[in-house]
Amino acid sequence: MGEAAGLVGGVGEVAGLVGGLGVLVAAVALSERNGAGVARGLVVGHRRTLLPDLPLTRLGVVTLPVVAVLAALVLPVGERAVLDLGVGIVWFNAMEVGAWAAVWLAGWGVNSVFPLVGGYRFVAQGLAYELPHMFALITVALGAGSLRFADVVAAQRELWFVVWMPVAFLVYLISALAMAFWGPMGEPAGAGIAGGVTAELAGPDRLVFLAGRYALLVVAAAAAVPLFLGGGAGPWLPAWAWTAVKTVAVLALFAGIGRRVPAVRMDRFMTFAWMVLIPLSLLQLLVVGIVVM
Repeated sequence: MGEAAGLVGGVGEVAGLVGGLGVLVAAVALSERNGAGVARGLVVGHRRTLLPDLPLTRLGVVTLPVVAVLAALVLPVGERAVLDLGVGIVWFNAMEVGAWAAVWLAGWGVNSVFPLVGGYRFVAQGLAYELPHMFALITVALGAGSLRFADVVAAQRELWFVVWMPVAFLVYLISALAMAFWGPMGEPAGAGIAGGVTAELAGPDRLVFLAGRYALLVVAAAAAVPLFLGGGAGPWLPAWAWTAVKTVAVLALFAGIGRRVPAVRMDRFMTFAWMVLIPLSLLQLLVVGIVVM
């Protein structure tokens, strides 16, 4: 019985090898007769997923600009915000979670390798930057004694927070780049993975998604103004004009960083965030806490 089973197994292996060789020969023959495209279809066609989840993809695409708009509602333009919440800083921070979901859904829904990798890269990036970002926002709220953006601006009448909270400001700028996956933090949509989350997007879907990405960058730059740069404070010009000037200045800084600083690998950024940014953020928070006591 053992010899018979071994013989049957050997015959099966030989048959498998012959079958595989037959497929290869057929591919070569078709390549010679009908073109390389048909042969390539036989060899690699089974690797492709032909049915993307369009509702899920478009939910992610549309959510990104919506989240950016919702985050912008609590930012004061001059002296007023559209939505003047007492917990405006918490609202602003919460909208970032919506951005995480939007990018991941856009990467997952298309059922393609590179967008999925980009989506997971953004989640990993979010896990790295969110804690330092949150500590920077808590530092601002502690210095102002309030979570309301208007109160934060009022607390900077004598001295802008960027002057005595420079570490929190630096951490915020880094996390803002990561939130909009821009410049050195742009690996979720990097060229190394064929565009990442944007690789399979085309037409209106791609346009809306990129508009959401740029809107996130603008909102992140605009939020730095009431948080660290005194809001609309400044001589000669009205408050709304100073808010616009400062926002454009932060955007120019982001644009310069995007052109001159190379991309950062996610594993290295996570190590840097946990080993450097979080301790520095906590140290800045401790200093501010001692000052306001």
